Amino acid sequence: MNKTGLLIVISGPSGTGKGTICKALVHRKDYFVSISATTRNPRVGEVDGESYYFLTKEDFIDRINKDDFLEHAEVYGNYYGTPKSKVLETIESGKDVILEIDIQGALKVKENYPNGVFIFILPPSMEELKNRITKRGTETEESLMTRFKCAYKEINYISKYNYAVVNDTVEEAVNKIESIVLAEKCRVDRIKTTTILDSKEGLIHEQLYD
Repeated sequence: MNKTGLLIVISGPSGTGKGTICKALVHRKDYFVSISATTRNPRVGEVDGESYYFLTKEDFIDRINKDDFLEHAEVYGNYYGTPKSKVLETIESGKDVILEIDIQGALKVKENYPNGVFIFILPPSMEELKNRITKRGTETEESLMTRFKCAYKEINYISKYNYAVVNDTVEEAVNKIESIVLAEKCRVDRIKTTTILDSKEGLIHEQLYD
């Protein structure tokens, strides 16, 4: 049987609770969480190498030139990117990888790795989304409005994803994502070989799928 892991891409507008959902998923199962690199400044409580790899703009551009990223994008004036080698090595080893990423980055990952599972996280309502962003306390009035306007535009990209999950409660959202992952592992087109029992001859052999 094919033992290649899944790349599970969790994405959606800012404030939908992507980070909280990913933490809850990891608490339930031993997923590998891909850590993104960024040139933005750390927020309160964020740790380099755990929350993000915080890089200078010069270092980030140097890594782009070395093809060190599975994807990279500029968002709100800062660069974000997904280190490539660790993600691909982990998937090949048979372990599932969770990638929490912005929409621009997710679409670029889909171009480079279309076999991933792309899940779009939605808020219960746009009013609730605005409340969640406001409660962070990290945005100016101007940046808050910028993010909220972008969220309206970003929701239009939902058709580019495989699945949509409304984050009404974290527990329900996580349950749905776990069901999605289980279903994806059972897809015939993900199975490279399958064991078949020949009832007449009692022989077991492998059948390959393209």
